[in-house]
Amino acid sequence: MGKLFTSPTFLLVLWIVGAAPMSGELETEIERLVEESGFELVTLERGGARNRPLLRLRIDRPGSEPGHSGVTADDCALVSRVLHERLDGGAISLENFVLEVSSPGVERPLVRPRDFDRFAGNQIVVRGYRPLVDNRRQVEGLLAGLTGEAGDRLALDVEGERIEIPLDAVAKATLAYRWQEDL
Repeated sequence: MGKLFTSPTFLLVLWIVGAAPMSGELETEIERLVEESGFELVTLERGGARNRPLLRLRIDRPGSEPGHSGVTADDCALVSRVLHERLDGGAISLENFVLEVSSPGVERPLVRPRDFDRFAGNQIVVRGYRPLVDNRRQVEGLLAGLTGEAGDRLALDVEGERIEIPLDAVAKATLAYRWQEDL
């Protein structure tokens, strides 16, 4: 019988007191501060409830290998501290948000064009808003990169066949990870 595995994502939860609406300005400032701290912002998600809003960040080390970001709990704490110190009390604030900072995990989301270039040659899983290939909404293949004049198509090698998927049809793309049992 195999072992139960959990993602090695490190997670730090920090409660910050007060209240503030989210804005594009806040998101831009968060990305800038994450980059100044030596990391890249992979995703920034908002959620939670009205009385306890959530701000979830996934950070990575620039140039890290697929599935091995090297982001530690200390790194997450550092970024949390930087955001707290630099944003609270100013014109932009994180007041009243639960702030979660974590590594992207082994099934790292691919969000920006640079992600598709950086991880070309790796297996990925693509989930679509509509069927992508042979009436399937989920496809796994080897990432070839972005194509099209505007870089608006995702190229994959799927079972020996090259396919292109319009980026506007992609709901989610992540690195594929094969969990190994009993090494």
